Amino acid sequence: MKVTGRFISFEGGEGAGKSTQVRLLAEALGRSGRDVVATREPGGAPGAEAVRALLVEGDPDRWEPLTETLLHVAARHEHVRRLIVPALARNAWVISDRFADSTMAYQGYGLGVDRAVVSKLNQFAVGTLRPDVTFMLDISVEDGLARASRRVGFETRYERMGRAFHARLRAGFLDIAAHEPDRCAVVPAAGGIDQVHGLIKQALARRLGVQL
Repeated sequence: MKVTGRFISFEGGEGAGKSTQVRLLAEALGRSGRDVVATREPGGAPGAEAVRALLVEGDPDRWEPLTETLLHVAARHEHVRRLIVPALARNAWVISDRFADSTMAYQGYGLGVDRAVVSKLNQFAVGTLRPDVTFMLDISVEDGLARASRRVGFETRYERMGRAFHARLRAGFLDIAAHEPDRCAVVPAAGGIDQVHGLIKQALARRLGVQL
């Protein structure tokens, strides 16, 4: 039976567990016989990965907020054109660790770039492409940063932007979800890995009718 491709994104603040949940969902979908592509932002294509290093490493104030936004959007355009669109064209399921909502939350809500500007730039980068489902992994600022601080070998630029920034970031993600409930599913992320994975599978069944 032919399987139609879908586009799923995961969003959330630092330490929310997105990368782990992307991996678990990709594995579960793969076991069901689907062609699955797991990817990330910034990144996912060679040029975008090169831009990633400029964004996630170094001093927190190394970029002006609008400059930072433009770099994220440039990386996203590469990601969309070179990986996401070709994968969807062959009916693959694409699961991305972050997408356009992260730019709106981090640079718009978090760093104060005009949200109308962020929205327009994202529109230029992605055209009409939207995730079928976005899982917003929600965790308190304190718990998320505590988790992030225990990771080894991860980039830390955004983690070092201060509690007030991360509070704005969390509020931004929740505001985005509140304005787009048909696309966004808020998932409490403070529990154990298997518990959160179970909530995601339940939400996927409700949203797309997929039983895993």
